[in-house]
Amino acid sequence: MTIDAARRVDDPVLAEFVAEVEASPDPADYPSALGVVNGAVVYEAAALRRRIADSGQRVVLDELATALADGPGLIAIRGAVDAGAVDAVSVAFDRIIEDERAATTVHGDHFGKPGANDRVWNALEKLAVAEPDAFVAYYASDMIALGALAWLGPHYQVTSQVNVVNPGGAAQMPHRDYHLGFMTDAAAATYPRHAHRMSPALTLQGAVAHGPTPVESGPTKYLPNSQRYELGYLAWRRPEFIDYFEAHYVQLPLDTGDLVYFNPALFHAAGHNRTTGVRRMANLLQVNSAFGRAMESIDRLRMSLAVYPALQRARHDGADEQALWNAVAACAEGYAFPSNLDRDQPVDRLTGESQAEVVWAALLADAPVERLAADLADHAAKRVTG
Repeated sequence: MTIDAARRVDDPVLAEFVAEVEASPDPADYPSALGVVNGAVVYEAAALRRRIADSGQRVVLDELATALADGPGLIAIRGAVDAGAVDAVSVAFDRIIEDERAATTVHGDHFGKPGANDRVWNALEKLAVAEPDAFVAYYASDMIALGALAWLGPHYQVTSQVNVVNPGGAAQMPHRDYHLGFMTDAAAATYPRHAHRMSPALTLQGAVAHGPTPVESGPTKYLPNSQRYELGYLAWRRPEFIDYFEAHYVQLPLDTGDLVYFNPALFHAAGHNRTTGVRRMANLLQVNSAFGRAMESIDRLRMSLAVYPALQRARHDGADEQALWNAVAACAEGYAFPSNLDRDQPVDRLTGESQAEVVWAALLADAPVERLAADLADHAAKRVTG
């Protein structure tokens, strides 16, 4: 949708949101699909392979991209990952979970109560190191690749986090996701409108079911079409939008190896596991665009330590704080991600500190450069895996 230029960018209106959400998808727009179920475009992996063989991959990629961008924003692919490969990876994930429990690791959750469920951060790397054969069999899935290619094009980068919602596990609050979804409303409002439109194009959210997932076990709740509302990153915390979500969300029952992909701007939330015996395991995929990276490799820690004495001198000489911050922003890494969320837990805030925040705190405290070096070394250590 297009927002009236006279309106402030931080002024969401529920009626406009509802008008977008209540649009009905036309099944004729998705000829490769089994149909539209609960607002989601549902595919079957074998049928997609036949469609690609008959009509070419580009036809299918364009159809999936249309569903994710302009349609419901939600697709499901039945039988996307070989069930045997999924089961082998589930065993590995359970072993990792037990090892991390033994290490008394407390896991934060961006949109839920920390520690309520089992979470494995950076499951991608941990699986590759622990069980490389299982990793290869699992991520050889042509359907995982197909959705990523449709939304992001080639050279995408996969990350994954395992989420196990235990019996009785409470639902998350509805939200939008990475990037702007990991900011406060005030922070998101500082980004221009085109950034709100662009952000979802840089990431694709997904989940592979690691076991039968009936609705009562709490599969993810989705609000189809909600990705189409331009002000959604500023709306999802508002009570009237939450109430609408809770009254109109859909859920998709899944089986082992089924894959769901959705636009990260879609309003969604992990559901409430109302069973007494189902541990609902899903491998949450976050696939990232190649275009989300800078062209040059820059050692910003080295730069920060080099310019810090000059920043101190400028501050002692009465330099304007905004001017100083501009210099810090040009030098230090201003974004908190990527990080190692095992060590940099999102418990008290949505993200850990950025490198620039560490430099700025040292500058305001007039800390010696040796102290900043230690703080930056600790900051860097939190991002190391292995």
